Amino acid sequence: MTVTQQILTVAICVAGTMLTRFLPFLIFNGKRPTPAYVRYLGKALPAAIFGMLVVYCLKNVSILTGSHGIPELIAIVVTAGLHLWKRSMLLSIAGGTVCYMILVQTIF
Repeated sequence: MTVTQQILTVAICVAGTMLTRFLPFLIFNGKRPTPAYVRYLGKALPAAIFGMLVVYCLKNVSILTGSHGIPELIAIVVTAGLHLWKRSMLLSIAGGTVCYMILVQTIF
């Protein structure tokens, strides 16, 4: 890839990112109320995305072979426990990830 192509690629990525970040503020400004379906999506999508991530992360876990999904189960319990205890998404995700990595690299 030439330097010109690299610069154009970065510029297009920057423009696309800025467009997706600024467009909602341009469309749904303070002059008119936000449509009901957009408010609904704002409430429903975060839980749906997390559910999809859980399914994606567990789709290749086999309980019939290997470690039988024990590291994944322990990491899920740690993640849920940390979230119920501290109500911090960053701590929950980081703690569950670290727990899983330690289990996979050392024990299982």
